Amino acid sequence: MKLFLSAPLLFLASFAFAQQPPENYPVDSASVIHPGVPKGEVLHFTFENSRIFPGTWREYWVYVPQQYNPAKPACVFVDQDGIQFKAPVVFDNLINSKEMPVTIGIFITPGRVRAKNDTVALDRYNRSLEYDGLGDAYVRFILEEILPDVEKQKTSDGRRITLSKNANDRSIGGSSSGAVCAFTAAWERPGAFSRVFSSIGTYVNLRGGNDYPSLIRKYEPKPIRIFLQDGSNDLNIYAGGWFLANQEMESALTFAGYAVEHIWGEGAHNGNHATAIFPQAMRWLWKDYPAPVIASRGKNPFLNDILLPGESWELVGDGYGLVANLGNDIHGAIYYHDLKTNKVYNIDSAKKLTATTTFGRKKDTMASGIKMKALILDVFNTMGDKTTHHIAGNDLIEAPKYIAGYYATGADNTPDAGKLFLFDKNRKPKIVDKGLKNPYGLALTPDQTQLYVTESNSHWVWIYSIKPDGSLTNKQRYGWLHQPDTAENAHPTGIKCDRDGRVYVATNLGVQVLDQIGRVEAILPLPVTSDEPTSLCFGGKDFNMLYVSYKTKVFRRKLKVKGIDDSAGPIKPPKPSL
Repeated sequence: MKLFLSAPLLFLASFAFAQQPPENYPVDSASVIHPGVPKGEVLHFTFENSRIFPGTWREYWVYVPQQYNPAKPACVFVDQDGIQFKAPVVFDNLINSKEMPVTIGIFITPGRVRAKNDTVALDRYNRSLEYDGLGDAYVRFILEEILPDVEKQKTSDGRRITLSKNANDRSIGGSSSGAVCAFTAAWERPGAFSRVFSSIGTYVNLRGGNDYPSLIRKYEPKPIRIFLQDGSNDLNIYAGGWFLANQEMESALTFAGYAVEHIWGEGAHNGNHATAIFPQAMRWLWKDYPAPVIASRGKNPFLNDILLPGESWELVGDGYGLVANLGNDIHGAIYYHDLKTNKVYNIDSAKKLTATTTFGRKKDTMASGIKMKALILDVFNTMGDKTTHHIAGNDLIEAPKYIAGYYATGADNTPDAGKLFLFDKNRKPKIVDKGLKNPYGLALTPDQTQLYVTESNSHWVWIYSIKPDGSLTNKQRYGWLHQPDTAENAHPTGIKCDRDGRVYVATNLGVQVLDQIGRVEAILPLPVTSDEPTSLCFGGKDFNMLYVSYKTKVFRRKLKVKGIDDSAGPIKPPKPSL
């Protein structure tokens, strides 16, 4: 074996504030070199052409087992902070004993922007930025830059390196910040990594890692298997307590139905215990391979009341022009407003919805929620007649029947920005609120006595009481939404209620589902991660299909619950749990 070792784990030493008792652990046989066991090769490379982390330079090592055959793509293990845990020796032994598949190991150091003159200036150290931060930047760096670079390399005997693209064949791990980085990579791209080894993981508030236990409990479970290690003498500093945070992670993962294993010890913030149990962790992570890692049903009753087993998002269609809003008619047919053509179409037949100049109900064709776009085209900067009541809007809904009008939100970057309008039966607009941060989606509560408004430049859902004349009162920031670590807001757009009063909001984290008193209790990840959703509504014959749009795409998912057709009249939902 050609072994090029990385620098010692100096990042651990920076936290060694006090002398810790000596740690002695049994040595697993798989951590020891054995005569006759085929030995892999370790190759050393550098990488300095990152687009995602510009200007950075780093090293990485590639372990290639002797049994590797380039005709078959190999399984993958990606580790942060270079070579740790005696991994090449462990892999030699476990691959030989068939306790893990033929696996290529990739060991990456964090990037740094090197100073032009290191005698007078310091490098910029990117470790915390890359490892501690939530979001998909680092996993994209691995998938789009490092793994393709690895596949350009060859072994010393000329074998090309071919890596499996199947998530079931790929694992990732690390220590401390490298551990939360590994978990984040799998969390953000479960379709790329399904197995995680986490040692003394930094699930504390350095850059938001402390949010994971809460998010794990709310998200629809993902197909990830995770092994956790930590010790009771781990750090307890300004950012939090590591050991407590790791126990919170284990509790949350168990609650959410994940395949999770853990070993707690009495060690400090170092790699001693993790190195001792690394073979055990690898055996467990690869147990039953090649059977796939699957997402399991968890204990979140809110999710279980919503989701149907075996149902997931399906693509309805692509190439819809530029979808601004979705709406339904009383039969559950779905329509969309195309900003490119400024027309409203049936989403299945692409048949244009006929426009009229009255507020009369044509329930066989008109779409609740986008009805006004078909009826009064000039309201949305369209090609209709240019009246003095022209506004630029984001969304609209039909008001309760006794009001005989529509609510609409004014679009950002226009004279109508931040405004909420009520159009009466004569098409005359009245400003019923202003000063909002780009109000976007609108929904009535099931009993039609209150109005929800998403504020797309924040993480709030506002609520108002509706007065008999359609004006609004009792305004409150009612719904609190999660937002990504990499964004300044949750960017909520479309919003709808089901018949039990749950509130569904399309956001940049997915569909966040709130209870009636404004708490997010469930999050449904969306099938597109590269863009933000533009609208959301219920439809289908039984109103149990949830539709979500992007710019050109529309997806749907069948649920247990039934949504509301606002034009069908009020429904009194059950009283919420306080």
